[in-house]
Amino acid sequence: MSRSAHPAGPRYADVLPEGHYVAPPADLNALDPRVWSRTVSRGEDGAVSVGGLDVRVLAEEFGTPAYILDEDDFRARCRAWRDAFGDEADVFYAGKAFLSRAVVRWLHEEGLNLDVCSAGELATALAAGMPAERIALHGNNKTTDEIRRAVESGVGRIVLDSFQEIARVAHIAERLGRRQRVQIRVTVGVEAHTHEFIATAHEDQKFGFSLAGGQAAEAVRRALKLDGLEVVGIHSHIGSQIFDTSGFEVAAHRVVGLLAQIRDEHGVQLPEIDLGGGLGIAYTSEDDPREPHEIARSLRAIVTRECESADLAVPRLSVEPGRAIAGPTTLTLYEVGTVKELPGLRTYVSVDGGMSDNIRTALYDAEYSVALVSRGSTAEPMLARVVGKHCESGDIVVRDAFLPADLAPGDLIAVPATGAYCRSMASNYNHALRPPVVAVTGGEARVIVRRETEEDLLRLDVG
Repeated sequence: MSRSAHPAGPRYADVLPEGHYVAPPADLNALDPRVWSRTVSRGEDGAVSVGGLDVRVLAEEFGTPAYILDEDDFRARCRAWRDAFGDEADVFYAGKAFLSRAVVRWLHEEGLNLDVCSAGELATALAAGMPAERIALHGNNKTTDEIRRAVESGVGRIVLDSFQEIARVAHIAERLGRRQRVQIRVTVGVEAHTHEFIATAHEDQKFGFSLAGGQAAEAVRRALKLDGLEVVGIHSHIGSQIFDTSGFEVAAHRVVGLLAQIRDEHGVQLPEIDLGGGLGIAYTSEDDPREPHEIARSLRAIVTRECESADLAVPRLSVEPGRAIAGPTTLTLYEVGTVKELPGLRTYVSVDGGMSDNIRTALYDAEYSVALVSRGSTAEPMLARVVGKHCESGDIVVRDAFLPADLAPGDLIAVPATGAYCRSMASNYNHALRPPVVAVTGGEARVIVRRETEEDLLRLDVG
């Protein structure tokens, strides 16, 4: 799909904002491999399969809506990131994107480390057998219990986010007779989203210590004095859905400047630098993400150049892809319930899920692709808005897309690239039951997170 100015006299001109006309694709049956997971294909009868399984079979066995996770694709992306950065760097999967015990086992087996940011994520990681030394704990307001459990478990690092937390972690570590490895999270004045970055006015946020305001340097001073802490590096994070590494160049320049200041003031050269995550994926055919090896080569060159300029040894580099691994691996499978045409405007296609299983469109105005997957179609394209079944006018799954004009109740449609932040942000709005996550590989399927039941809802209701 491409966005362009409205053609002369389009019937959608009053519906879509100027410059946002979505041109019909040449073939509604085509599936862009950048958007869909690697084992997705359309068969001779027009039905789509993933992991060697027909989506109609998956819908019949597991119901809809359902998250269908391509395990082979997930593992392949883990290996691609691991191989791109090699043994001289660390790849931490950002668990907030999507986490389950099965995912933790895959990460462990494929040689990745894991970021967690809550007691629940830490519990999942430990229960699934991730070695504690390969876990990092993030968060701007870690509780005493979360810190204690992390230190007791022996997590590899805790990323410190406030002056109160510096003292809190040190106190807990000393009481437990431990010396906890920590990084200092800094805000570098750069915020990157997709193709843009702005290098000013981004100190106003809840995360990290301000570099420009001097708080980052002071945080290092305090942490270095405490026996319970071993300061091993600096952490930064500049945004999300990033396609261009230019923002990382600015961030690396400023972080390396801090490392040089620490060396000059304290005679200490910190051995690690973490540039965070936020690397983008393709949600639509317009998105053009870079491959892991390109990102690795670029980030390594940036850090090396900055360190050479500052006469510093190159520290061990860490990155934190979450969406870039999980996002493309999953599609959400829905059944069409109603098809409501608004003549001269668009057609509303209602599905059996919605904002309870994908809040991102409502929350971030996120864009997604969608396709009819239970059959092929040669019908004319119709401008459609895919909406959910919730009592909310903002319950939109795909804002503007083209689907076949013969779409009917009972058809299956799928939204790709829903592996990150969909299940992890899912809710019980309207007492909806959160869908299952079904992993598929080699013609076999298994539930790795089961569908919620009414009994689950009522079990929590103690009234």
